[in-house]
Amino acid sequence: MKQIATGLIAATLTVMTVSEAGAWSRNRTVTTNQGTSTINGSGSCSGNSCSRSVTRTSPYGNTATRTGSVTCDPSTHSCQGSSTTTGPNGGTVYREGEVHW
Repeated sequence: MKQIATGLIAATLTVMTVSEAGAWSRNRTVTTNQGTSTINGSGSCSGNSCSRSVTRTSPYGNTATRTGSVTCDPSTHSCQGSSTTTGPNGGTVYREGEVHW
């Protein structure tokens, strides 16, 4: 539960700092002696909500994807968020949480 709360807080801070920015994307390539990995991410914010999607591909072609969103309600001083991660073998993990400030 601590990891979920930590991630949700980070997402909440993202909502507070990126909400004016609208949409974003980030693409990175990392090359090591093991090969090349890529990270491709994008997200957007509108009103009090933000969402993002990130795909990571290992040097061996294994891919993991995480999508998530968070919505904050300043009138109740709370944010709710969730994410789904799909691993290279098709397994999924769903997380959700809420934070009050």
